[in-house]
Amino acid sequence: MPEARLEERESGLAPASEGWFVVNVRDAEWFTSNDFGSGCVFESKEFAFPQLGINVSILEPGKPNCLYHSESQQEDFLVLSGECRLLVDGEERLLRQWDFVHCPAGVEHVFVGAGDEPCAVLMVGFRSEDEQLLYPASALAARYGASAEEETSDPRQAYAPFERARPERPAYWDRLPWSR
Repeated sequence: MPEARLEERESGLAPASEGWFVVNVRDAEWFTSNDFGSGCVFESKEFAFPQLGINVSILEPGKPNCLYHSESQQEDFLVLSGECRLLVDGEERLLRQWDFVHCPAGVEHVFVGAGDEPCAVLMVGFRSEDEQLLYPASALAARYGASAEEETSDPRQAYAPFERARPERPAYWDRLPWSR
């Protein structure tokens, strides 16, 4: 298989063809949301990874990475730097650098930044064509702005009140581990 061509986009490099590639996190395409922090996904819409979702998400203190949800596939997470709160099946846990989280299918979860600095989390999830999502209404997650207004399995409905992420690096870029 040939090496993929990487193309410069608004906020970094993204694959522009099929194949293997190497890209540094600081050079990859980034997306930022006022509601859900920022991150890089390493893939592009045109050349998505069909079997595995992988990204580095950056959580600002007090901000979630997404809405509280469960998936029909396994997900795993590794805190790379900083601190965050894991809301998981109605419980809350404080996580620090190098803490690993395994979520089997069906486990409700979301991450919320904690501490004084941004938190970087490596997020990995299996993908399948019959993937099912559930966004429950959660009082715990609502305290952090991370709950759907009402239970739904439709991501468009769950995220309707929120702004879409835009292709740009976060304002706190120079405070992230790979920028030092």
